Amino acid sequence: MNFPELHGWDLSATEAVALQRELAQRVDLTPRLGDCRILAGADISYNKFSTTLYATIVVIAWPSGDVLETQDVVAEQTFPYIPGLLSFRELPPFLTAFRRLQTVPDVVICDGQGIAHPRRFGVAAHLGMWLGIPTIGCGKSRLCGTFTPPDLPRGSTSPLMDHDQRIGTVVRTRTGINPLFVSPGHAVSHEQAVEVVLMASPKYRLPETTRLADHRVNLLRQQANAAAAESPAYPDADSSENLLNSDTPEAD
Repeated sequence: MNFPELHGWDLSATEAVALQRELAQRVDLTPRLGDCRILAGADISYNKFSTTLYATIVVIAWPSGDVLETQDVVAEQTFPYIPGLLSFRELPPFLTAFRRLQTVPDVVICDGQGIAHPRRFGVAAHLGMWLGIPTIGCGKSRLCGTFTPPDLPRGSTSPLMDHDQRIGTVVRTRTGINPLFVSPGHAVSHEQAVEVVLMASPKYRLPETTRLADHRVNLLRQQANAAAAESPAYPDADSSENLLNSDTPEAD
């Protein structure tokens, strides 16, 4: 994929917050998503207390679910872990992976938040601004806002609100199972975001894109751990902390 530079990454936390506020004003929720035949999932993983990030993009055809392309990136973080600023830590390896893609997806579903963020600029919104294509945030937990639990049947929804503003939708993708927190990232509406997530979750709680990306990125991390464990220069390889996945989508 080819896309222009949106901004630089040499930022302090204060500058990153200011940039979030600026870019959030440019997020476009006008639906630009047509046929949804190529879906991408983006996920990241890392060992607890580690600065090494493992990022994976999985692109699938829909409705077959066939994997068309994958890209993996291992990189050192260039921005610290700060709740509310997670995209500044995670996007650099994601963007490297997207630049390697030969297949341009119709939509990207992120394991994180879109505009359901205190400054309306979670990882899915940030990624969508960079890529210039529709993106959706699909979090396992709530970052901000209030809601009434949706009814129990699959497909039930309720609005996620922050005061008088709708920032997302709480979506039941499986009957009686905990819902997901879905919000537009960029170039999709609330309604489209819900429609795509339900479409991509025919059997399980999580969309197929998220499930595949999550499995692949954790396997990538675990293989790296195993390889490092065989090295004499890795004396603490047997520590269980090295196998902990510290993903925290609620901290977008």
